[in-house]
Amino acid sequence: MAKAIHSMIRVLDETRSVDFYRKAFGLDVADRLDFETFTLIYLSNAETGFELELTVNKGRTEPYGLGDGYGHLAVSVADLDGEHDRLGALGLNPKKIVEFNHDGSLIARFFFIEDPDGYKIEVLQRGGRFQ
Repeated sequence: MAKAIHSMIRVLDETRSVDFYRKAFGLDVADRLDFETFTLIYLSNAETGFELELTVNKGRTEPYGLGDGYGHLAVSVADLDGEHDRLGALGLNPKKIVEFNHDGSLIARFFFIEDPDGYKIEVLQRGGRFQ
């Protein structure tokens, strides 16, 4: 069976992106591989073995166009309201909390936040299928 181990996104500024993911989600640099034309930064935390790989292409000055194919990354938290307040206090501008219902049953509570490059991250209340 396959095991998901990481997702990669391209970012413009390593310091800005690492700072955002550390503040927002407690992700720290697990590894950093520097090559001649690009750098790979692997971020993780103790909650999961899954990593976020940031790719910085050296010499790039234009922001990446995310197009219409990218959806979002998702993380789960134990206290959605507390995380929403914390991220707001950090000035990271979380969007409003949404309740997602289907056939009269609550499926999920969540909000979105965007990283410095415009990638959307869905923050879900931990529970049900969103562990």
